[in-house]
Amino acid sequence: MSLIQSGSPSFKDEQLKFDRVFQAYKDKSEDVYAKLKKVGIHQQNFEIFIRGFKFEEDLEVWAKNIDEENYKLVTTYKFCQNVGELGPKRREGDKQIPEGIYSISKFNPNSDFFLSLKIDYPNKSDRVLSDQSYPGGLIFIHGGCETIGCIPITNSFIKELYILCVEAKNNGQESIPVHLFPARLTQENFQLLSEQYPDKKLLNFWAQLKLGYFLFEKNRKIPEVFIHSNGAYDFVEK
Repeated sequence: MSLIQSGSPSFKDEQLKFDRVFQAYKDKSEDVYAKLKKVGIHQQNFEIFIRGFKFEEDLEVWAKNIDEENYKLVTTYKFCQNVGELGPKRREGDKQIPEGIYSISKFNPNSDFFLSLKIDYPNKSDRVLSDQSYPGGLIFIHGGCETIGCIPITNSFIKELYILCVEAKNNGQESIPVHLFPARLTQENFQLLSEQYPDKKLLNFWAQLKLGYFLFEKNRKIPEVFIHSNGAYDFVEK
């Protein structure tokens, strides 16, 4: 006689085995579901997109129903602390928050900072433009208020963001994009950056990211991203 095996546990089921994830759902799941419902996002049928702005210290969470094209802003979390300066991360120990186009590469339910979500720095661009031997790594969005180059958003907010990411992945989203900018790259802000930062190489890098920022602002669709062999970004409207 053979036993009938049930289906494999879902990603959400596996995450809920961890005490802190279980606690996050207990404390914040209803708040998260209410925020989704408020903007017309279905709890079991959505994808998310995260944008961070270092100058404003804002971390935006956007979502769309899987069968739709345009993202809607769900919520904005404030950085609890910020270090470094405007400009990309280029070497280990520079205390810089990266700037560029990334995605969530790891869920960490046993973080030193309650819960955390790893960013896939260094990406293809960073591996060209950053220190070849010591580019750095271990960049997370996490709980608490301490940082040496990550994005802390408090334990309360990381509970919400972690739930949003778990739900999206559980819905089938394979890659959760994270776009990190020096600031909101409006024409006015870019002009101010141009006046304050004389480094032409840095301004050229920001001009590349500005196109990606503009295309999403234009139609609320994530543009296609290309990284050239010299590390430069390029974007194509969807």
